[in-house]
Amino acid sequence: MQRTGPLAAVRTPPAAGVLSCRVLDPVNDPVPGAEFTVSDAMGRKVVGGGTDPFGSFVATVPAGEYRLAVSAEGYTPYRASATVVEDSLASLGDVTLQVAQPPELPASGDWEIEPAHSSIAFTARHIGLARIHGRFNSFAGAVRIADDMQQSAMHVVIDAASIDTNVKMRDDHLRSADFLDVERFPTLEFYSDRFTHRGGNRWAVTGALSLHGVTRTVTLDTEYLGLGNGMEGETRAACRATTELHRDDFTVSWQTMLARGIAVVGPSIRIDLDVQIVPKG
Repeated sequence: MQRTGPLAAVRTPPAAGVLSCRVLDPVNDPVPGAEFTVSDAMGRKVVGGGTDPFGSFVATVPAGEYRLAVSAEGYTPYRASATVVEDSLASLGDVTLQVAQPPELPASGDWEIEPAHSSIAFTARHIGLARIHGRFNSFAGAVRIADDMQQSAMHVVIDAASIDTNVKMRDDHLRSADFLDVERFPTLEFYSDRFTHRGGNRWAVTGALSLHGVTRTVTLDTEYLGLGNGMEGETRAACRATTELHRDDFTVSWQTMLARGIAVVGPSIRIDLDVQIVPKG
């Protein structure tokens, strides 16, 4: 438990010690970027982060009892307990993560987005200031699941006028010709027939997004969450997805807004989707 080697030169505050671990895959290769969380005996998070390029992490924490959780894409989460002694190294040594069984995919056939349990949200900067959070309240979508999931397709239609940032004046401006121009372009549409498996429960869904009269290719970084049953026993499939849009790509010029003294939202917008689909009909 006593520190030797490089850690001997690491000074720790009074009543603190060092906790370390190295995370490996089943063939003993390091897992860089694995997420770890160290919690105290009350379950409160003390420190967290990601492993380094060699799969290791080192954290200085007050002496005491801790719980460690390690997770990485495609692997079963690992949990352990550790006791950290003042001015000592508590090393868990090498931790081997086991490959996780991917969740069952939805059955082939026609499915549809269930709006009551789905959301299309976005986050933007208020020109370098605080974040603006918003959502679209009205949308519909259909997904055709193929026998080979990677041959599946989806089509989503969003009511542009349903944009909602909880500030009426701002929402009216976003609906105007300065931004979405809902009178000329009443809907946003996304169509994809490229579902690419990235491993584990990660997928890339690439398609064409039509916004403000312009169509661009967009890729959704998607996490498939698996199957479940609703209140009436119906089968549901769920996923989360994110992407980033640049308004200039869709001819919505933020420079023009600044020149006119209008500061509404920044040039890039993060999109966050939480989607549940149910069999059509």
